[in-house]
Amino acid sequence: MDISTDCIVSISDANQNFSKVARLVDEKKKVIVMKNNKPRYLIIDFDDYEAQVLEEQRLNKIANDILEKNFNAFKRLAE
Repeated sequence: MDISTDCIVSISDANQNFSKVARLVDEKKKVIVMKNNKPRYLIIDFDDYEAQVLEEQRLNKIANDILEKNFNAFKRLAE
């Protein structure tokens, strides 16, 4: 994941000015909230989240199809 320094806010800034964080998410699509100088939370645009979930489901289906079609071969390899 590429992290831009202009997409990072401290937890105290996020607590005091959540509208700023929301605007950043609208603009940059993701914001990392730091707590004790460590990345603690990731706030992302919901549409991007949904697209990511759908892509993961698609890839899982493809992987399951490949495993199902080639199960015996994988089983023999594991022996």
